[in-house]
Amino acid sequence: MRIIVAGWFSFEGCNVTAGDLMARDVACRWLQDVGHDYDIALAFPFVGGVNWRSVDPNTYSHVVFVCGPFPYMKLSYEFVQHFRGCRLIGLDLSMFEPLDVWNPFDVILERDSPACSRPDISLLSGQAKVPVVGIILVEPQHEYKNKDKYRVANAAVERLIASREMVAVPIDTRLDPNATNLRTAAEVETLISRMDLVVTTRLHGTVLAIKNGVPPIVIDGISGGAKVMRQAKTIGWDVTFSVDSLTDDVLEKAFEYCQTEAARAKARECRDRAIKVVEQVGDEFIKSLATTTSARVWREELIDKSLLESPLLTIRNLAVDQARTLKNKAIHAIGKSLLK
Repeated sequence: MRIIVAGWFSFEGCNVTAGDLMARDVACRWLQDVGHDYDIALAFPFVGGVNWRSVDPNTYSHVVFVCGPFPYMKLSYEFVQHFRGCRLIGLDLSMFEPLDVWNPFDVILERDSPACSRPDISLLSGQAKVPVVGIILVEPQHEYKNKDKYRVANAAVERLIASREMVAVPIDTRLDPNATNLRTAAEVETLISRMDLVVTTRLHGTVLAIKNGVPPIVIDGISGGAKVMRQAKTIGWDVTFSVDSLTDDVLEKAFEYCQTEAARAKARECRDRAIKVVEQVGDEFIKSLATTTSARVWREELIDKSLLESPLLTIRNLAVDQARTLKNKAIHAIGKSLLK
């Protein structure tokens, strides 16, 4: 006896769901438990199985079609016809038509039909849980030199995500605008607090993770390190890397560590210690309000005013930089022509 297990994962472009694959795995486990040999019919993008269209149907005694709707249509009719010499079993299916109108199976254990309904068999699937990882990345910050280094950091994070199973959740801490449909600071922090760990190149990604006891992998995207690295070190969090020393190996080791209870305990310890320091800052701030006398020393003549920028310009994009460069070149060219 050899069995072929099929479903909508056996056809290309049929909107296969996670539940389809879970139900398939349950069916295969049942077959394995009683010692039956089976093949799985798979189509792109799934690999490792057989193509039901090209196999010899005489190879199989039974065909199991598992999970999803099985309406009367061209694809389902072609499948049934190909295996018409086998014993057909429909498992965990939704049958829309009355069974006396359309039921090509010798045995039907439907999920639902006009005749009856049953719980979906994916309830018995044994999926391993994977870490939920907040990905909090900074946009290019043009106030720093070597501002293209953020691309190196982002590429390293992308390779880490691709290297293993995880639920990667993009989290944008900006609110004007927010790219991840978060509207308030409470929504941003709540989402971060639900993560198992965080990978971030942002200062507040680091701080809000630590605040909620979530271990962060902190990457400073500025060559040599800047405010992100300094804040992490100030808080006492050591899982911090400069973009200059970033490697896939250190990121993978950090990822494993940040999933441990030891990392969570360390994050909580850093939070508690940092909060005490911040509370002292609050006390000093209140004390500073006790006097109105200015002690400010201001030597305006020593300041290069060409370095001053409006708040809007501090978030300018590269296009503005390029336009300024072109303008300066044009002015220089005009000056040279006037001197001739």
